[in-house]
Amino acid sequence: MTENTDLTGKILIAMPEMGDPRFVNAVVFLCAHSAEGTMGLIINKPTQELRMRDLLEQLEIAPGIEMRNLPVHFGGPVEHGRGFVLHDGDYHSAISSLDVNDAFAMTATLDILEDLAEGRGPAHAILALGYAGWGPGQLEEEIAQNGWLTCEADMDLVFDTPDADKWETALGRLGVSALMLSSDAGRA
Repeated sequence: MTENTDLTGKILIAMPEMGDPRFVNAVVFLCAHSAEGTMGLIINKPTQELRMRDLLEQLEIAPGIEMRNLPVHFGGPVEHGRGFVLHDGDYHSAISSLDVNDAFAMTATLDILEDLAEGRGPAHAILALGYAGWGPGQLEEEIAQNGWLTCEADMDLVFDTPDADKWETALGRLGVSALMLSSDAGRA
């Protein structure tokens, strides 16, 4: 990987040796990657105790009849009280959406939750609290130390693959089996 490689819109796949328990088997969608640092959302770790309806209630947003009660994901350890919505690029917030690429966008303003509550939001969405962040050069160093693999992101992997299957599916896109990555080496 060269220093000029832009990983924006790519997927990070945590290797089994990942030392940080928050990233065990994590699949991270990278929303922004530049010389200033990297920001991404973990897309395969839904919280067990929180759903969209709960979040709307806390924010005093009335759910509509058409609302999908989406799970809320652990997006990462940074600013875990702040919400983000990763969604398809066809939707744009009236206030502000970050276009990641042609297929994906990310919005962190309340209007997307209001639209989702009314059933008018994006067709594909992942709600997340918090994000994963790396300082300048930090992610590149972790990749060089075999902490992460990278692969292309697509709508099917990000939005349609069940959360419990995303890690193995992402590895499969690279032709890698999770069994090949066992952190325990056998002895003959």
